Amino acid sequence: MDSNLQQQQPSANRGPGEYGYSGYGGYSAVGYGGDNSVQRGFRDYVLILRERIWYIIVVFLVIFSSALVYTLSQTKIYQANASVQIFRSDPTVMTKVESVVRNDVSNTEDLNTIVEVLKSASIIQKVAERITGDDLRQFMAPYEKGKGGDPITPLDVLAFNRKILPQRLSLLINIQYRHPDRLVAAKVANMFVDEFIAYNARVRIDESMKAVEELKIRAEQQQRKVRELALELQAYREKNNMISLDQRKDIVTEKLKSLNLYRTQTNTKLTDSEIRWKQVQDRRASGGELTELSFIASQSPINQLIQDVSNKKIMVAQLRDRYREKHPVMMETMNSLAQAERELKKAIENAAATIEAEYQNAKKNDEQASLALVQAQTETMELDRAAVEYDARSSELHINEGILQNLISRMRETTMKATMESQNARLVDPATPAADGDYVSPNIALNLGLGFVGGLSLGLAFACFVAFIDDRVKSSFDIESVVGLPLIGIIPQIKKMEQPDKAQIVANNADRQVSEAFLTLHSSLRLKDESKNAQCILITSTIPGEGKSFTATNLALTFAAHGERVAVVDCDLRKPNIHKSFRLENRKGVIDVCAGTTTIDEVVIRNVHPNLDVITTGGRAKNPTQILNGKGFELMISDLRKRYDRIFFDTPPLAAVSDAMIVLPLMDGSIFTIFFNRVRRKAAQFSARKLLEANVPVFGAVLNGLNLAVSGYYYAQYYDKSYKDYYVVMAKNDTTPER
Repeated sequence: MDSNLQQQQPSANRGPGEYGYSGYGGYSAVGYGGDNSVQRGFRDYVLILRERIWYIIVVFLVIFSSALVYTLSQTKIYQANASVQIFRSDPTVMTKVESVVRNDVSNTEDLNTIVEVLKSASIIQKVAERITGDDLRQFMAPYEKGKGGDPITPLDVLAFNRKILPQRLSLLINIQYRHPDRLVAAKVANMFVDEFIAYNARVRIDESMKAVEELKIRAEQQQRKVRELALELQAYREKNNMISLDQRKDIVTEKLKSLNLYRTQTNTKLTDSEIRWKQVQDRRASGGELTELSFIASQSPINQLIQDVSNKKIMVAQLRDRYREKHPVMMETMNSLAQAERELKKAIENAAATIEAEYQNAKKNDEQASLALVQAQTETMELDRAAVEYDARSSELHINEGILQNLISRMRETTMKATMESQNARLVDPATPAADGDYVSPNIALNLGLGFVGGLSLGLAFACFVAFIDDRVKSSFDIESVVGLPLIGIIPQIKKMEQPDKAQIVANNADRQVSEAFLTLHSSLRLKDESKNAQCILITSTIPGEGKSFTATNLALTFAAHGERVAVVDCDLRKPNIHKSFRLENRKGVIDVCAGTTTIDEVVIRNVHPNLDVITTGGRAKNPTQILNGKGFELMISDLRKRYDRIFFDTPPLAAVSDAMIVLPLMDGSIFTIFFNRVRRKAAQFSARKLLEANVPVFGAVLNGLNLAVSGYYYAQYYDKSYKDYYVVMAKNDTTPER
């Protein structure tokens, strides 16, 4: 149990020296007040293996004998080795002519590819085809039938016994073959080398011929394509009148330049005439005189008419001073002025009409020039587009002609290369038959070594597995580290004996070792003040059958034999057992005292043994928890404390019922019994934790029923064979009465 669990024991219940008892078997017990938890050591694991030594021996013998039988029954196998060198690149016969199949070895992947080719089924198939007649019968003689009785084929044999081993940091590859016949092994290894070299040659020739056929087909297709492109180009030239493309492009370009210049001139004229015409319209709209416009007033007829009107107005002004309005001279002058003004107005109107006509004419000319320019530009773009298409068709024709020439050239080179023999590998060391007796399988030393190591390892593993799944309490490590209680006593296993005899074994001295064990337990309880001064001691266990009643009666007898007044009280009201242990009747007891129907003096059975009294249950109770919780039970214990030096209470198991936990607060301490190799660790740990969490000291655990056959594994210091002999000899020869 870890240190946290240890610290749950209240400090008020610890003695001045704390419990730190040194347990049996050389293990240190867990102290109540200590922070150190017991850990398994190397010796503990050795003890675990010692207990299960027969598991290890049986598994070892099975594995080792199997390896031995397998080794001796195997057929002797011989091995032949042949080595082949891989060239880094193909031999160069024709410069600037590439092979269809490249076998260059430039990296690890290339070499691994060659190795996989050597391992391929194609090579195995070719080797199998070469083995015929007597060679085949000799080759297949050791292999009559395959596994399960199915026929085995030469392909299966070749694939299973062939190994391809590339040599590190080189371009050498070893080909190994194994066979019961050393001559056959060498012959087959050489066949693999020959077939590998021949395979490369076949692949090169086959691939080259395939490439030539493919090139021929593609050349024919390309030739048809070139012919079709040439016809399409000629038809396109005729359709688009592109017999002389460059000359036509020059004419259109010159025309476009002229139209561009003319369009500029017409646009300028249009702008000038539009400005004059707009000025005329603006002057009319504002009611102004058109003669104020310089381009009208500057015209010669209008200029002369303006001067004539001015002169006549001056003349009229002069004549007014001399004549009246009706004077003939005056009237004639006025008529002449009016005539001149009418002519001026008409001339101005004519000039404005002329300006408008010029504007309309300029506008029409500009539109015609723009239309002609657009038509010329459209013609130029159409010609450019046609030229682009023409150039593209022409370029495509030239490219396909070049492709056709390359295909024809490559086809001729490939044909020439395929007819030349070149190898990318060569045989370095041919396989030779191994010496007679120099077989590689079976490897006797290796097989027996593996059988020895494997048998030992599996035996240890099996023993550890059995120990792992076995979670029952059996060692002091389990009690002190897992359960969390100090081990204060170990009771050996008792041979077949009736229950009353077992319960009184200390008194009848039927087993000297058991008697000495209880004496040791008695001494352990007297070492510490808490247990030494304790009057009421509760004895319980995890499950039924762990010897709590056996421990209670014999421990009581031990204390009684040392002169103390001792009483044994059976508090197992559900399944009483103490009366059977002493062959007593169970008519009255604890139940009657607690009910108040009788007194202690009436139920106590006195002097069952010297200094030992017994109080039975008085039958089985229907409501044991109510009885144990009652005031009568407390008064009974108080009365017993006045009568006896020690009172031992036998209570039901903790895992079954809670009766012991009801009684525990009235006790001075408790003893936890554990039967060897019976109760599981988790259950014992849970029950012990319940005791530790109460405010009552737990004196420790008593291991009951230790099997002496395995005691040396766990408790060698206390139960050696020499100790057993000592007890036997002492029991036979000792005539001195005990004191």
